Amino acid sequence: MRIPQRVRELPLHLMLLPGLLFVLVFSYGPMVGIAMAFQKFSVTKGLFGSDWIGMDNFRYVFSLPNTAGVIRNTILIAVMKMVAGLIAPIAMSLLLNEVRLRSFKRIVQTVVYLPHFLSWVILSGILLDVLSPTSGLLNDALASVGIPRVNFLGNERWFPFVLVGTDVWKEFGFGTIVYLAALTGINPALYEAAVMDGASRWQQTLRITLPGILPVVVLMSTLSLGNILNAGFDQVFNLYGPVVYSTGDILDTYVYRLGLVDFQFGVATAVGLFKSAVSLLLIASSYGLAYRFANYRIF
Repeated sequence: MRIPQRVRELPLHLMLLPGLLFVLVFSYGPMVGIAMAFQKFSVTKGLFGSDWIGMDNFRYVFSLPNTAGVIRNTILIAVMKMVAGLIAPIAMSLLLNEVRLRSFKRIVQTVVYLPHFLSWVILSGILLDVLSPTSGLLNDALASVGIPRVNFLGNERWFPFVLVGTDVWKEFGFGTIVYLAALTGINPALYEAAVMDGASRWQQTLRITLPGILPVVVLMSTLSLGNILNAGFDQVFNLYGPVVYSTGDILDTYVYRLGLVDFQFGVATAVGLFKSAVSLLLIASSYGLAYRFANYRIF
């Protein structure tokens, strides 16, 4: 007797059940709290007893003098991270692709990939020591060549660039592996034909390598567009301080202080909802642009 397909696939559907429950409980369940964005939330009255105030929380938060600066910082830092996080792994993968000593290549891959597995709590402790204005290794090196010491984590001008640089250092190893995998998919016959035509290594890179990995570049760029309002809470929270709020404060840390420090839960929820709505629009737009200009599809 032939077993129906839905019966044969039942074990596969059951395997999805734990993941589905996890998403429902921890992703969709908390969305009930979105109601706080439209309430004058009171801990004593609870979610269903607090007074409804419509859009007042949104009007209030956008009337605050710091909000415009926080949004500007978030977009600026996120865009710089996106650009640097795209260029660095592509350059590294192209360089590693030219290495013929496989053992050295593997060692370098391991070294650059290692920071990806470390949390920002650990890395922030390391960076605080390395970038210390009095005893940090970087400032000691600058002082040894006659350059004045710089308080990288306490200087408004330098802090955004420290965020971008340390983020690239942590994550570019992962992107490098992605692009190295894409490079293996390029037909070697194209390089052989280019050599016979007299093309240099640089010309081969421009005419064959870069066009060959373009779909992956488009994919990574598209995925990163959805994070344009996500400048990295873990990193900023562990590295910033009040002295660099003017250039280092982002939406996520702003929400943290409004909600958990100032106990303005409704206002903090309104900021978080605004961020989520804009991110959704950006993700949808980015996939549409990727399909239109690069013929990229997610299925």
